[in-house]
Amino acid sequence: MSGMNDVSIPVCEDKSEEQHGQLCVEKEVDYSQRGQWLRAAVLGATDGLVSVASLMMGVGAVKEDVRAMILTGFAGLVAGACSMAIGEFVSVYSQRDVEVAQMKREKGNLGNDEESEKEALPNPFQAAVASAIAFMLGAIMPLLSAAFIVDHKVRLGVVVAMVSLGLVVFGWIGAILGRTRVAKSCFRILVGGWMAMAITFGLTKWIGSTAL
Repeated sequence: MSGMNDVSIPVCEDKSEEQHGQLCVEKEVDYSQRGQWLRAAVLGATDGLVSVASLMMGVGAVKEDVRAMILTGFAGLVAGACSMAIGEFVSVYSQRDVEVAQMKREKGNLGNDEESEKEALPNPFQAAVASAIAFMLGAIMPLLSAAFIVDHKVRLGVVVAMVSLGLVVFGWIGAILGRTRVAKSCFRILVGGWMAMAITFGLTKWIGSTAL
């Protein structure tokens, strides 16, 4: 009897530890998947912010008309959102095809879990919409900051200030999600945004002055 008790006790402990470990792994996986989606959204918003602001700065280098800046920024918003959506759709759909092919090869081992596996596949439509929305949310910031300012130099300064603030916020969010240093992340993304705007402004100014 004592031998039977000795055998049964560790088995129960192992099962409880195993179940606890499985729950921990599931929670970690779920957190990781959510983090990937959030990081992708932050990257999309940052892309929209920097690209549209750089376009507006480039137009502002040769034109003082606020209408030209707004129209250029709006065109960049629409074109960028469509490009992000199409690119994300194609990329995720390709990934889905690869996973479906892998599921077919392992069909014999799936059994009753086939439907749950299919539900876990990435959704290309969802990814495309999320990417487009994230891009537009970032791109709307420089557009709104320049829409109601008449003075040309003040308008350019406000755009740079608004973009800088947005970049710091996105850098902070990215650092929190990636569990990296906040100061380093914010500095890196801020300098990158400044460089993009400065290069676009300078090159457009130079090309405009050569009367090509």
